Amino acid sequence: MSERKVAVVTGASSGIGEATARQLAAAGWHVIVGARRTERLDALVAEIGGTAHALDVTDPESIAAFCAVVPPELHLLVNNAGGALGIEKVADAIDAKWIGMFETNVLGLMRMTRALLPNLHAGRGHIVNVTSIAGRETYPGGGGYTAAKHAARAVSDTLRLELNGTPVRVTDVAPGMVETEFSEVRLGDKERAAKVYEGVTPLVAADIADCIVWAATRPWHVCIDEIVVRPVAQARATVLARHVGL
Repeated sequence: MSERKVAVVTGASSGIGEATARQLAAAGWHVIVGARRTERLDALVAEIGGTAHALDVTDPESIAAFCAVVPPELHLLVNNAGGALGIEKVADAIDAKWIGMFETNVLGLMRMTRALLPNLHAGRGHIVNVTSIAGRETYPGGGGYTAAKHAARAVSDTLRLELNGTPVRVTDVAPGMVETEFSEVRLGDKERAAKVYEGVTPLVAADIADCIVWAATRPWHVCIDEIVVRPVAQARATVLARHVGL
């Protein structure tokens, strides 16, 4: 294991995190995966190898316990845990949903990065933050999520300034429409979630994983600052060419 590069992937029990863990393992990395649904993690590492540990990025104690088992030299941290809750307008905003989105998308990212920066410095490592086009755009009903993702993008930009002069790289990967459990969690309804992707060929988790692994495997002197990736049919978060064969 000491000769293999080591990666940590958060939110790895499904979707982009799971796909990233699979592709990193296939590329020869030792992957340490974390998420709350440990039964899914156990099944994943049984298939691809690696190490699984429970992780709730909203819980500082859980983060501390997870990071305690990470080797002193870490080569890649993929801050993928996050998500959206609800589509209420600001006038109808629900405090708990906004707090939950900031806890996962912003504070979780910050806490994981803060805890593992010594390991990343030792490993001449790389931080990849999975944000969203919602960190670059706004839309009605998305105030809490777009605010959180704008903040996450700001953390990435700030880190890049603060880490300048060190070997630690920072990449922000911002997906558009990706068909995962995202919409089902956000809307709380499978049928409503299915309609989000109706008439469009969305990205899939493996597409985003491909971007992450590509950025992480560039020569040491190359930093891919940002990757914005959308389906061909999507021009903006809410501008989609539906039912045109794209």
